[in-house]
Amino acid sequence: MTTASSDQTLVPVAQLISEFGEQVITPDDPRYDPARTVYQGGIDRRPAAIVRPRDAAQVSRVVSIAREHDLELAVRGGGHSNAGYGVCDGGLVLDLNDMCEIDIDVEGRTAWVQAGMSAGVYTEAVGAHGFVTGFGDTGTVGVGGITLGGGIGFLVRKYGLTIDALLAAEIVTADGQILHTDADTHPDLFWAIRGGGGNFGVATRFKFRLHELESIVGGMLILPATVDTIEAFAAASEAAPLELTTIGNIMPAPPMPFLPPEQHGQLIIMAMMCYAGGAEDGERALAPFRAIATPLADMVQPMPYSGMFPPDEDDFRPIASSRTMFIDRIDRATAETIVERIQASTASMAATQVRVLGGAMADVPADATAFALRQSRIMLNLAAIYEDLGEAPVHDAWVDDYVAALRQSDHGAYVNFLGDEGEARVRAAYPGATWERLMKIKAVYDPTNLFRLNQNIPPAS
Repeated sequence: MTTASSDQTLVPVAQLISEFGEQVITPDDPRYDPARTVYQGGIDRRPAAIVRPRDAAQVSRVVSIAREHDLELAVRGGGHSNAGYGVCDGGLVLDLNDMCEIDIDVEGRTAWVQAGMSAGVYTEAVGAHGFVTGFGDTGTVGVGGITLGGGIGFLVRKYGLTIDALLAAEIVTADGQILHTDADTHPDLFWAIRGGGGNFGVATRFKFRLHELESIVGGMLILPATVDTIEAFAAASEAAPLELTTIGNIMPAPPMPFLPPEQHGQLIIMAMMCYAGGAEDGERALAPFRAIATPLADMVQPMPYSGMFPPDEDDFRPIASSRTMFIDRIDRATAETIVERIQASTASMAATQVRVLGGAMADVPADATAFALRQSRIMLNLAAIYEDLGEAPVHDAWVDDYVAALRQSDHGAYVNFLGDEGEARVRAAYPGATWERLMKIKAVYDPTNLFRLNQNIPPAS
């Protein structure tokens, strides 16, 4: 049995089933629809087959079959790609969902983890021993995708990017080889996977350095959003000790039960605060934020780091027009633009996320890894969330105009937050000599661009 794909190549379903048995999911399988569903709403792609390998050897076989049959190959971790690259139409999906083993070396303060584990499950596992690794801000994200793109999360100012804790990795390359890579073994590949995304192979395992952190002071702080409070929040975030990372979401208040009804729909800063340290110092660091305005809600408290990842809604699949960008500062004019543009949106929810960076992220030289945007100061994510796909042109125009109104000197882009936006935007994630260096490494490890369903870096010709 074979199945024709959208590009008329043939997926050898019978061969896959003979080799992998029930690890293969086909369109007539009751598991098919859940398995092809990704986080982003509005994406409805139907692969010919989904294979869930259990180790690097099985990943190698799937990659080899895809290469031999010239198949479109999607590699899926947590399914959070903004462009929906974890699923394809008519081709083959390599789903890492069942690769979730972890081996923690408590004395050595390291952990080997398979790439299919979610960030939340990993955080719980290492947290039981008093350790942390910084990933992002969502527990259901797979550790593979977020690591390969850099990893900007709640600990970025204190411990840097996820890749700054990466000591080694196991990679299956386009020719089916299973390679160990670290600073001394295939150092070019190790440089490239620290920020270069899934362009160079399928990451099957990672070795992370563990940071000792028994508890944090963290949680949600909600403030009214005005021009004054937005400017003050950004200033306080920049002035805060490096132990404190903030993620401020400026948006109309949803009808959350702990907010009074008169606040629903009013502009708020829904901030996630994370102080990587003890309670007394944490309270001192948070005092300037509580002084900006009387909080509408204050849930910041001592907790284990895993408390930053609350349970996610399994059925939440937002349709959004979104952009990621960096800016140099949030002054009064920028804060005014934020307020005006959010209020002008006709989407069911318009939001602007503010992440003040610096600290340990900026301490690493720009050319040390493929993530070259070390000196970027503030990351913004702009989004309009809506229900009707027919409205996309309206909301796309809103977000494009919003980006143009906010643009300052930093034209970079964070690759993990890019959608399907074209090569120029991918190149913006890899400024200067980084792009050319990545193309050359791509030509070594994936010369035919087998791994192209991603924020693609083409091989140098």
